Amino acid sequence: MHFMLIKSEHFESSKQSTDFLRQKFSFVSVLSDKIVSTITQESEIVIAVDMPDLQPGVYPTVADSLQDESESIFENKSGLAEDLKFLASMPELCDITFLVGETREPVCAVKAILAARSRIFYKMLYQQQASPQRKNPQPPVRENKLRLFLKRSSEPLLNLQSESQKPGCQTHQTLIIEEFEPDVFRQMIEYIHTGNVTLQPRTLLGVINAADYYGLEELKRACNGFVQSGCITVDTVCALLSSAERYIQYKCTKSLVQKVLEFVDEHGTEVLNLGSFTLLPQHVVRLILARDELRAEEFCKFQAALMWSKKYCDSNSGTNLKEIMGTFLPNIAFHKIPANVLMREIYPLNVVPYTIIMNALAYQADPTSIDQQDLSPNNNRIRKSQGRSLSIQSSDNSSNITLLSSGSSGEH
Repeated sequence: MHFMLIKSEHFESSKQSTDFLRQKFSFVSVLSDKIVSTITQESEIVIAVDMPDLQPGVYPTVADSLQDESESIFENKSGLAEDLKFLASMPELCDITFLVGETREPVCAVKAILAARSRIFYKMLYQQQASPQRKNPQPPVRENKLRLFLKRSSEPLLNLQSESQKPGCQTHQTLIIEEFEPDVFRQMIEYIHTGNVTLQPRTLLGVINAADYYGLEELKRACNGFVQSGCITVDTVCALLSSAERYIQYKCTKSLVQKVLEFVDEHGTEVLNLGSFTLLPQHVVRLILARDELRAEEFCKFQAALMWSKKYCDSNSGTNLKEIMGTFLPNIAFHKIPANVLMREIYPLNVVPYTIIMNALAYQADPTSIDQQDLSPNNNRIRKSQGRSLSIQSSDNSSNITLLSSGSSGEH
């Protein structure tokens, strides 16, 4: 039981006191059924209220009191998200168009929404445009008189032009974005406008780096959560690795690629047998085959390299299968492949030099008869420096950034 003491004026009846309190304290109107009694005196009124959770001296507001009984909050966040998604898809409703990627694919947006959601976009779209206005030199007196005459004779036209030049009249802006792919940038713009985005392994590396680049911390955390929830699987690992080269210059890529490679190590045989393995860049295939932690038999590694090389030759006319296979041979320990497999499965293909096969057979017969360096050219040097580390290096054949294993910078 709580007692509230109201010092005010003389009340002749309980009803009169309750009416007064309803005027002074709106919450009493919803507590009238909880009022146990009222005691009136000359200059004060005491009300006994049966509300155990009411703190002395703290009175609930109208919103707190009426929320459960006479108010209903309606939310339509999904509808709002769909409307904003539709807004971003209509160029005539947007005030900026981004031309994204090498194909300059258009992605429309609303600048105000971008600026409100990202400080990077705010600086890019508004602060960089704000520059001190230069004072126009004053024209001569004769020119002033001439302008005054022209202004009077064409007042409606001048007014029409000035309306279009007011700050409220925004012009459509176009910017070129080369850092990210169209699908990646479009997903980020969708998230900025709607607060929703469908994360996919194919574009995950791009989205997480775009989120980091434009200061979208919630989206970045969502991408990291997607990784932790198990998005790296046998079915998605090649898609993740394929996108690594495009974004290797960004800091979020290295940690994610490291997790992907560790997954490949654990599921080596399954990954090497994937059809999508042939779609990986050549240096990524070499990086995988060179890892000491890769759990796969040497013959399985040979088959994966052969499968990739055949696919490459089919797609690039004029290439020689034996030459392409030669780039992978240093990463295969042929002396660990059984002799019968070497002679029946590998030798007839004529893609492995005869000396490598003979050295492997000789080592199996007598390990002391063959120098380790002769088992596979450059194999030891690569193995010793491999580990789990990664490095970033420019390719000799292009300006693109490539992902390479440490110690293999001289191999292309």
